[in-house]
Amino acid sequence: DNKKEYCATQFDSSDDSKKALERKIADHENAIATAKEAISTLTDELAALEKGIKNLDKSVAEATEQRKAENSEFKELMAADTAAKEVLEFAKNRLNKFYNPKLYK
Repeated sequence: DNKKEYCATQFDSSDDSKKALERKIADHENAIATAKEAISTLTDELAALEKGIKNLDKSVAEATEQRKAENSEFKELMAADTAAKEVLEFAKNRLNKFYNPKLYK
């Protein structure tokens, strides 16, 4: 009779440990599935960020080209303005020569 009780107790304890191990396995499988989903999500986010960085680099390059062109136009305009001022000063000096000789340089 003691042997029968001992066997029943052993069967119960091994059943309990089997169920505990099965729960652990299920928990680990869930954790693995969650980790895989997280990896997939992060991979997608990384791809989106890389695309965003490439687009940003492209827009920065375009803006740089635009600024260079605008700077070139500005320098040309300033050179033309300076030349126009010199011509006006020359003409003013010529007019002073005729109309106001004291201010002639």
